[in-house]
Amino acid sequence: MNIEITPKKTDGLERLIEVRVPVETVREAEEQAAKRYATSVRLPGFRPGKAPAAMVKKRFKDAIRQQVVESLVQEAFKEVIDREHLDVASQPHVHDLKFEEGQPLSFELHVEIRPTIELGKTQGFRVARNHAPVTDDSVREQIEQIRDQKASWAPVEDQPAPGDMVRVELTTADESGEFPEAREYPLVLGQAQAIAGVEELIMELKPGEKAERSVRWPEDFPDEAQRGKTKPVRVHLLDVKRKSLPALDDAFAREVGDFESLDGLMATVRKDLEEHSTREADAGVRKQLLDQIAESNPFDIPASWVNQLIDGYMQQYQIPEEERERFRAEFRPIAEGQVRRDLIIETIADREGLKSTEADIDQRVADVASKRGADPGQVYSSLQKAGRLREIEQSITEEKVFSWLMERNEIGS
Repeated sequence: MNIEITPKKTDGLERLIEVRVPVETVREAEEQAAKRYATSVRLPGFRPGKAPAAMVKKRFKDAIRQQVVESLVQEAFKEVIDREHLDVASQPHVHDLKFEEGQPLSFELHVEIRPTIELGKTQGFRVARNHAPVTDDSVREQIEQIRDQKASWAPVEDQPAPGDMVRVELTTADESGEFPEAREYPLVLGQAQAIAGVEELIMELKPGEKAERSVRWPEDFPDEAQRGKTKPVRVHLLDVKRKSLPALDDAFAREVGDFESLDGLMATVRKDLEEHSTREADAGVRKQLLDQIAESNPFDIPASWVNQLIDGYMQQYQIPEEERERFRAEFRPIAEGQVRRDLIIETIADREGLKSTEADIDQRVADVASKRGADPGQVYSSLQKAGRLREIEQSITEEKVFSWLMERNEIGS
């Protein structure tokens, strides 16, 4: 394509390129677009496709010009990428587009390119493997969590205490001293689900009783406008339920799962905690290795990739619009680290020939199928339909890269 290309900015990974499409090329594109329109549009007095090109061009001037702009910008972008040998990281942006009749088409193309990563040093690092031991206390704590999940709640007529579940109608006086209609709330006392003054008032009542008292809002209340204020509060305690934990015995173990005794449950819990501790220790080693490699091999990362990752997490966590700027600022260092580590893994995998193969994926699928007692072909189809094969491919590649790194770096205890 006959275009003029003038690079204006080449800082880091950003490229700002001025593009100028000559009048002759623009005119030719307009003629071609007009011909395409002439073969399909209807004009009064002419059979379909028989209207003169000049008349079509005049009648559909704006639509033709729009089509010309879109096609020329797209073709010019491909030409720029080819001539400048750009490895594009994200969708380019067009700025300052000028397209006046009888004049060249010109615009600025803003594009971000992938970084060139050398990784001169990937060996000789020393990292610590922090393996948290599994103690009897940690096993008991996990068992207590399971026990708490199996707890039952029974109504009581006593005054509630911390740990009890209550249902209350609650209302707070407004600035004029009027009480709006009360709303019903379920609360577990002692878990900071209500401010301390309200909980204290609730715990003075029995089911069915009502009370009114002025309550002072704490100085660290999330809503700054309410901090330190004292307001009348009305409470109607509807009911109280108290938690009853199951006995810690063999019957409890059988209720939890396929265990014949409490000892069997505790042994399984210990094994699960040890496996989790091992995974956490391995993850810590991998993070330390990648962090040290990143520190020893600095390189720029595409800002668009970081923003894309942040946007993905905001959508996943359903961050409200008013909190997005704060989330973006706080999460940016984490996102930058993730993008940098992903690029390091990808670079080592490419350079050392460690990318997962079809045979690797087939074997992993076969292992999954064996554990499920299922047909490998059916498991493969299911994973493919769910879009999980790419995840498996990346997982295998990462395993190969970390195995390669651990053989070449010192892992201390």
